[in-house]
Amino acid sequence: MTEFTPLWSFAGGALIGLAAVLLMAVHGRIAGMTGILTGVLPPVNADWPWRAAFLVGAILAPALIIATSGEQAIGFDSTVPPLWLVIGGLLVGVGVYLGSGCTSGHGVCGMSRLSLRSFAATGTFMLTTAITVFVVRHIFGGF
Repeated sequence: MTEFTPLWSFAGGALIGLAAVLLMAVHGRIAGMTGILTGVLPPVNADWPWRAAFLVGAILAPALIIATSGEQAIGFDSTVPPLWLVIGGLLVGVGVYLGSGCTSGHGVCGMSRLSLRSFAATGTFMLTTAITVFVVRHIFGGF
């Protein structure tokens, strides 16, 4: 069962929004994780230092919260076989490529810039998610 964590969710959303605003203000760049990640992979872009710092911060910030609070904000326990997780990750990668960006790029940054493409992409993400949850929980009986 999914835990209800409104305070953690609010704090996380606020920090993501703050990071997106600061990245746009300081570097004039959009905080889409896919674009940031591809900028540190070969061939390396000239602006890789801020990209690497952003990625390191995205990894270290949750670790810092866990270390200082004594709580684990989001636990991960899956009964899904690892191969399925890998296949799911690859499918997400294909979707990111076909959708010209990831959920963070479209949902957080694109919509705030009033991008029609991002509104369409985010609507598609949300509709697909709702259908998937319905099918998995109500047709297949949950996993």
